[in-house]
Amino acid sequence: MGAARRLYYGDTAVDFVGKARIWFGISGIIILLGLASLLTNGLNFGIDFQGGTAWEVANTDVQVDDARVALREFGLGDSTIQVLGGDTLKVQAEPADEATVTDVRDALAKLADVPAEEVSISEIGPSWGESITAKAERALVLFLLAVTLYISLRFEWKMALTAILALLHDIVLTVGIYSISGFEVTPTTVIAFLTILGFSLYDSIIIFDKIDENTKGLAATGRLTYSATVNLSTNQMLMRSINTSAVAILPILSVLVVGAFILGASTLQDFGLSMLVGLASGIYSSLFIAPPVLAWLKEREPRYATIRRRLETRGDAGPAAPTAAAVLRPGASKSAATADSTSPSPSTVPDVHAGEGASAVQTAAAPRPQSSSGSVTPRGRKKKRRR
Repeated sequence: MGAARRLYYGDTAVDFVGKARIWFGISGIIILLGLASLLTNGLNFGIDFQGGTAWEVANTDVQVDDARVALREFGLGDSTIQVLGGDTLKVQAEPADEATVTDVRDALAKLADVPAEEVSISEIGPSWGESITAKAERALVLFLLAVTLYISLRFEWKMALTAILALLHDIVLTVGIYSISGFEVTPTTVIAFLTILGFSLYDSIIIFDKIDENTKGLAATGRLTYSATVNLSTNQMLMRSINTSAVAILPILSVLVVGAFILGASTLQDFGLSMLVGLASGIYSSLFIAPPVLAWLKEREPRYATIRRRLETRGDAGPAAPTAAAVLRPGASKSAATADSTSPSPSTVPDVHAGEGASAVQTAAAPRPQSSSGSVTPRGRKKKRRR
């Protein structure tokens, strides 16, 4: 079976738990670099957070690059320049003296070939950005509380704790990447970032649900450790995570490529960048951070610690990352074939179907028909009586 076919049928064997140090190491390096950048450089906040001056000129076909060249003589070549609605040029810069404000107005009027009076000037204070930040912080706290309560009631508190840790991982990682890259932080960035937290949580809950199903059905028999069950469940949901991630990322890439780079809409660039960074971080945490942390917490429970010790004593702990075919299909492996007093009967072994790894219990082998004399024939045919 090829790698693509195994991935499609959820029959991969990626050791998500056993190689946790690698996944944590990758995240740790990026987070440490981000924290170092935050301490030295901070974040590149936009004018909405720092305050400044904005110029707007309507009904013009001036391009962003032309405006940037014209403003370089005033030291504003790196300012935020946007085209709004297709024909309105907007320039935002840090606070400037009155003479510079007038000179920039005249330069934009000349560039757009309009009277200077048609260039509007507005002063932007940092209070609006601070208000947006405060509201975003309150929304984030309420969101985390609601998520914790829901997951605790739906699953258990250890899964809720794991989900929150994964979300905090996404927040710190994304902030660090913004600091390292120097991307501008705007209110649009904050809104987009809050939006992607829901996607990260959705992917984690899907994997938790599969872990919960397999724990009740397979790990309850004592044939697998909890870590092996987590590996199995995550591999079963790997294809689904890839599909949902691709569906989410492709539109974001189109927004960045077409909207920001081809059409020059810098507002779309702010939104698209934050969405792309947040989605990538959320996908990574739901697959490589949340499952190992959950396994680490659960393996310390007496029940699962006892199962692990018993399997290791018997030498039947099985592979660290068993495949669905090896574990859930009868006779596929020595580990699956070994039965003890706690193992299910052969007629009620769970089977996994394409991609989803369904947990429904189905009959492993239907009873063969018997002959009229009560004996069972090899292929269900009645024996002929000799006269």
